[in-house]
Amino acid sequence: MSERIYLSPPHMSGEEIQIVQQAFADNWIAPVGPQLKTFEENFCAYTGAKYAVAVSSGTAALHLALMVSDVHPGDEVFVSSLTFAASVNPILYVGAKPVFIDSEVNSWNMDPNLLEDALKSRSKMGKLPKAVIPVHLYGQSADMNAIMAICDRYGVAVIEDAAEVLGSSYCGRHPGTIGKIGIFSFNGNKIITTSGGGMLVSDDQRLVDHARKLSTQAREPVAHYEHIEIGYNYRMSNIVGAIGIGQLNVIEERVQRKREIYDYYRAHLGELAGLTFVNEMSYGRHTRWLSVVLINPDEFGLDREQVRLKLEDHNIESRPLWKPMHLQPVFDQYDVFGGVVAESLFNQGLCLPSGTALTVDQLDHIIALIYEMHANA
Repeated sequence: MSERIYLSPPHMSGEEIQIVQQAFADNWIAPVGPQLKTFEENFCAYTGAKYAVAVSSGTAALHLALMVSDVHPGDEVFVSSLTFAASVNPILYVGAKPVFIDSEVNSWNMDPNLLEDALKSRSKMGKLPKAVIPVHLYGQSADMNAIMAICDRYGVAVIEDAAEVLGSSYCGRHPGTIGKIGIFSFNGNKIITTSGGGMLVSDDQRLVDHARKLSTQAREPVAHYEHIEIGYNYRMSNIVGAIGIGQLNVIEERVQRKREIYDYYRAHLGELAGLTFVNEMSYGRHTRWLSVVLINPDEFGLDREQVRLKLEDHNIESRPLWKPMHLQPVFDQYDVFGGVVAESLFNQGLCLPSGTALTVDQLDHIIALIYEMHANA
């Protein structure tokens, strides 16, 4: 069997090991150190965020974001349905209830019209949500001007889940820096990775300082160990931050390569009957974190799952789009507004290998297999 082609594996630049070695040489192994501080500062400089705190995961960042936004047990939080469970689990961590909002067909992100319908409905009930979490999907921003205008009218805070969109843009701004708080992920499959890790950003220093305190067991600033609120062990380590510095230094190269890979797929597969690629919205840059294709089985001859399995037979990893949260057994008791668009995208969507170290030979191999499937269907 040929060497496995993974969906989106880590891609180190080579600079990371030097920065990590310097941290070792200076004995900055403990959770907080100069490399971690530099990573936070560099991240703010790149995204345009005013303040940032690096933590152990994107999930931890979202949990902290909900806590510092005063989301409490029994509150409702509106969240995109088409996403990964990590966008929803922290809502349950704080005892709140998710309400799922469907996607719109063009960007696949939260539908502003459905969001407005949902807010209007809850307003009439006298029960507005405590926060709205739009999830920016696969490298493309949600329509944040529309979402912010709607949420501002109802006085509801916006927490952006920007785990998948580092390097993208929206009307000249970076998604994740537009709402009250934004969170990012550096999981192993993201456009840059620290092996794990996440970042919480905000222009409100008070919120970031509170999140930083909670991430280090909520210790009060006194010589002895004093605690007046519950804290968590969520702070990113200095060594992980050192990796982040090296990765962030090559973010633009990674974005360029992701976009090249998508363009290559589209140029060679875009005319194939039954395959559709999502367009880049006019309001900003799509990083193409993952190259995603929709497969119409009536036109292509095979459905998404058949294509995935045939690629797997050749040791090639691909993956369905996120299964909508309102279809997940663990969340099926919660309300949803819409759902048809997300369900259709899940049924037809396939993420193709998108690692920035992919070679042209590997891409040609994947493309040839898809052509062969179509011809033999």
